[in-house]
Amino acid sequence: MAPDTLIDGVATDRLAVADRGLQYGDGLFETLAVQDGAPCLWREHYHRLARGAERLGIPCPPPELLLRESRQLADGASAAVLKIILTRGHGGRGYRPPEDPRPTRILRRHPWPDHPRTWEKQGVAVTFCRTPLGENPRLAGLKHLNRLEQVLARSEWRDREIAEGLMQDGRGRIIGGTLSNLFLARAGCLLTPRLDTCGIAGTVRGLVLRLAAGFGIQVLERNLGRADLTGADGLFLTNALIGVWPVRRLGTREMNLDHLPWELITAVRRAARTPDRGRNT
Repeated sequence: MAPDTLIDGVATDRLAVADRGLQYGDGLFETLAVQDGAPCLWREHYHRLARGAERLGIPCPPPELLLRESRQLADGASAAVLKIILTRGHGGRGYRPPEDPRPTRILRRHPWPDHPRTWEKQGVAVTFCRTPLGENPRLAGLKHLNRLEQVLARSEWRDREIAEGLMQDGRGRIIGGTLSNLFLARAGCLLTPRLDTCGIAGTVRGLVLRLAAGFGIQVLERNLGRADLTGADGLFLTNALIGVWPVRRLGTREMNLDHLPWELITAVRRAARTPDRGRNT
């Protein structure tokens, strides 16, 4: 089996204490599914990482380097999780970033999560979180390392029957789950929260946006509140590891799964779990 951690290409789990990712959360990360020894949605994940790195002013490693190291860690794994972390690298004390940053890249393979398989067909129970998301348009959509809001939100429940919690911004708009993006089915179309002030633009969210038209389904990005959720015909959640989870219960309300676009969901799941053995980007 391949090593489970690489830091700047070296098999080690030791990180310098002066790294800005540790000091300030100054960096980005991607979480990829690994199937049959290869990463899935490689292009989508790399493009999001590169866009985020450009916005933060962090040099992004070339795709061929990251792909080679990703494949090294994925080799031999039938199903696993690959996490890629890119930090601004070492720096002195203080917030001012170095003028010539030398980024640190960290890749680590984790076991596949043990979520119940029944959640995929029978759906999941979802709660509402009290912890709000702060608004910052400059960081909106990015998968940056500052995840304390999600940590606090996830600490709000311990019931193992609850799979996910939905988070709102300070104005009460639903943004998504602690680890997922949200879609509402209503009147034959799909609605998903706008992510212009906070939230993460997920790779599987992007799959839904791209594939829906092929099934004759319109997807609209909207500001959504709790009333929109309670009035929805159905709900589902997405991310790179869960693929798609239908929502069977929201708070105390039972949801009808029959109104969900199952053909689209099946296609999204298939695309999210297809090993990417093609080009670098």
